[in-house]
Formats: sequence, C-alpha cells, structure tokens
Amino acid sequence: MKKIDAHLHVADIIAGYCRRGELRAVGNGKAMWGNGEEFQLIPAEYGDSWNFRAEKALELMDANEVERAVLMHGSMYGFQNQYHYQLLQQYPDRFCPSCTVDPYMTNHMETLKFYLEDLKFHLVKFEISSGGGLMGCHDAFSLVSDRMMEIYSVIEKNQGVLAMDVGDITMPSHQPDSLARIADTFPGLKLVICHLLAPLEERKEEWRESLQLLKKENVWFDIAALPKIVGTDTYPYPRVQEIVREAMELLGMDRLLWGTDAPYAAVTDSYEHLADYLEKAKDFSKEELENIYYHNAYQVYFS
Repeated sequence: MKKIDAHLHVADIIAGYCRRGELRAVGNGKAMWGNGEEFQLIPAEYGDSWNFRAEKALELMDANEVERAVLMHGSMYGFQNQYHYQLLQQYPDRFCPSCTVDPYMTNHMETLKFYLEDLKFHLVKFEISSGGGLMGCHDAFSLVSDRMMEIYSVIEKNQGVLAMDVGDITMPSHQPDSLARIADTFPGLKLVICHLLAPLEERKEEWRESLQLLKKENVWFDIAALPKIVGTDTYPYPRVQEIVREAMELLGMDRLLWGTDAPYAAVTDSYEHLADYLEKAKDFSKEELENIYYHNAYQVYFS
C-alpha cells in the first residue's frame, strides 16, 4: 500500500535548542544537551550518524512503499530552513518541506514572509510544546495572542498549511480552545495538529472532548509517534490501533494522517514497524487505510 509519511524529520546539521540548552550530535546517532545529558536521537543501525539527510530518509521510504514525506521542523534537530529549501528544489515530487520561525525573533514576520512569498514554502510548522518546543525556550504564551494571530493571517493569505505540535494535556502549550479559535478565525487555513494531541490514558475523556471541539472542515490530525507516546504497547501496537480507531470514529476517516516522527521515533522500533502497524489491524477497511496512509495527506500537503 503506497504511503505518505506526514511527519518526518531530516537534519543536515543537528543544531537543536530548547529548555536544556543547545543540542549537538556526538556520534553513533547520539546527541548531547547543553546540560551534558546524552540520548539516542538517531538509530545506531543507521550508521555513525552525525546528521539525518534526505538520502537516508529516501532509502527508508523506498523500502517501505512510502512515496512522499512531509518534512517537519523539530527543536531537537534545530531549524533546517535552508536545507528544507534545498530539498524543496531537489525533490519536489518526494518531499513537502516546512519552514519555521521563532515568533519572538525581532524580525520574525519579515523572515516568514520571505519563506512564503519568495521561497514558495506552503507549510509552516511550529513545535510549541513545553516539553520540547517554543514554550521550553520562552515563557508560556497564548496561541491566540495578537502576535500569533498575525502569523496565521499571513499563512492563510499565502494559501498555506499550518502544522502545530502543542504537547500533551499536562503542558501549558496544550490549548485546544485556542486551536479551535484559530480554525474558526482563519477558515482558509489548513490546520494540522500533530501527534493526535498526544493522548494520555488517565486523561482520555478530556482528549475525546478536545477532538470533538476540533472536528472542523479545516482541521486534520497526524498520528505520528503514537507508539512512542502511548509507550505501553509492543508491535503491532494494539492499544495504538484502538486509539486511532476511536479517533476515526469521532472525526471521520478523512481527518487522520499517518506519519512516523522518524528518526527519533525509530530509535525504539524500526521504520518498517512504524510504517505497517496499522496494516496489521483486523478492523480497518482498505478504504480507511488508504485514506489514513495516503489520500488525506495528499489532499492537505500536495494538492
């Protein structure tokens, strides 16, 4: 079954920055935060990885029937705008690269308009989460502040897509009411919420209420990294399959986008397993799988 990985990361140079300071590669796929904490960022079997470039991603994609991928920014990897622009030109039929800015940069609007209007990006990704995103670098802020609403207006004006990782319900960055207001205020804006709002078992009812609140014509959800987020499952992740089924029953089969969140998500399991676990489920129809794996992402990012 052909697929679009709707949430993949690449890094020409790993240059992350977040609440633990800078993040730099130290070899063998490991990275170290500014406080000295080391962890495995890229699977060791990918080689002596000091980066994760598009060519390695394409190898994994080709081996797993993944026709295209959406390249997201992530704080652990650092801003990759220049590299993403290179890939936008080099592989227009394989990748939809995102651009990003820090909304608290002095010249953030000038830079964002350059990416959208001059370089012709049409996807903007914000990793907002308090755990690993902008609210780890800055004090908590409202997603519907005047500063942020001006940004969304520019993206809508340029017929763009906005992807947002807002973390889980325990974080100040988790603002479903604000996300609903963004969708309502900018009906021409395609809004993708990453990681299916990072569901927590002990807060499932609130998660369901948030999905209902965000059931809108211009809102989609990617399901990237759910095996890692849920954390209690083993391949083929029956609990994750149940969560995806529940979300689909609440939202419809045209709202969900499969993705891996590789390479970091592939540290705990292979890209192959992250790619095919839904195909192992017994209660998804072929039409449902084709929508989740391919058609929905194509509509959002490539049409």
